[in-house]
Amino acid sequence: MKPNVADILVEALPYIRSFSGKTIVIKYGGHAMVDEQLKKDFAKDITLLKFVGLNPVVVHGGGPQINSVLDRMGIRPQFVRGMRLTDEPTMDVVEMVLGGKVNKSIVSQINQQGGKAVGLTGKDGGLIQARKLKIYHQAEENKPPEIIDPGLVGEVTHINPGIINTLAEHGFIPIIAPVGYGELGETFNINADLVASKVAISLGAERLILLTDVDGVLSSAGELISSISVGSIPSMIEKKVITGGMIPKIECGREAIDSGVKKAHIINGTKRHALILELLTDEGVGTEIIA
Repeated sequence: MKPNVADILVEALPYIRSFSGKTIVIKYGGHAMVDEQLKKDFAKDITLLKFVGLNPVVVHGGGPQINSVLDRMGIRPQFVRGMRLTDEPTMDVVEMVLGGKVNKSIVSQINQQGGKAVGLTGKDGGLIQARKLKIYHQAEENKPPEIIDPGLVGEVTHINPGIINTLAEHGFIPIIAPVGYGELGETFNINADLVASKVAISLGAERLILLTDVDGVLSSAGELISSISVGSIPSMIEKKVITGGMIPKIECGREAIDSGVKKAHIINGTKRHALILELLTDEGVGTEIIA
């Protein structure tokens, strides 16, 4: 039987009521930023959330777009532990692509759907202060760890939420590129998941949502685990239920919750309207992390 549209809308009502006036920070990345239909769906979802009384704040990635430009320039991207090694020429490309093309494309998509989006980088209004990230790599247990220089890769030291709050108060939707600045004016490339978590903490957000290309955390049988507690995370990592690239995302969610964010969610952005389904329906579509 086809779902009754009225029933779906009524199901969303208590969630809309409970989220009214609350801030939701969404990390936007993966295939959802490449597929044209998914890009339109995301813009509609963000605009809808704003119109029904939420304050969405978007932090976006852009790895594939950066790689495409680097490839045309003959620069081969290199990664260590998921971090892009960033020299000055690469940083110039990162800033140009993230703060320019990708950011303004997202802003344009949302504005086309009737929203009022404004693009920012971490340099605007002193939004994201950062310092150089040190990566420690231990190849063997009986040897000291190797310190890897990732170049202009940074970690967040402070978020100044003033410009975000001002925009939200005036009905705008902030779209943030994860580029920060250092004490000496250096520009740093920062992981978008980490920035989203820090922004959520600084805003006292109700929710942190990380869009990925997978459904969430899966059991050993390959079934979606819809909810996990912060306390269960260490054992789930030890038992290899949480592995690989999912670990840093889970750690971002855990840090956010430990710092006051109510819940964190990991959802599959390749599913149409996953954001709305996760936030405004009983069943949801991803994995939520709770205290």
